[in-house]
Amino acid sequence: MGKLNVTAEPGKHEIIMTRDFDAPRELVFRAYTDPTLVPRWWGPGSLTTTVDQMDVRQGGIWRYVQRDPAGNEFAFRGVYHSIISPERVVTTIEFEGLPGHIGLQTLILEDLDGKTRVTDLGVFQSVADRDGMIASGMEGGANESWDRFEEILKTL
Repeated sequence: MGKLNVTAEPGKHEIIMTRDFDAPRELVFRAYTDPTLVPRWWGPGSLTTTVDQMDVRQGGIWRYVQRDPAGNEFAFRGVYHSIISPERVVTTIEFEGLPGHIGLQTLILEDLDGKTRVTDLGVFQSVADRDGMIASGMEGGANESWDRFEEILKTL
């Protein structure tokens, strides 16, 4: 249904991504916060994602490990700062391969008469960190993840 829109204004510390889904926001919230569903959509399809930890509550931690076909691992982790079901999730995110570069991610779910607009606001510690994320191919990976997320929603 939706197309990912990415906004990254030059010189700013943030990336804003939005996409509409043809599903009620309660279902979108569930798919985003259910540790049995996250491996089915998080990250590129060429990688296998494992949820190592996912304690969806304020102060809870999460950690996902991705593996490529050669067995290389890429881990991401963070802390949940706010959970307001089904409206908002605020977490930190850190790629363990580049420790100390921590972003703050706010996911906002907006009800659109039975459909849902997801706004993902990522704020980085520096413009350089933000630009590095963009240069890493983040937009292509986000597109693929959200396409897979949309397919999961159709099955729920």
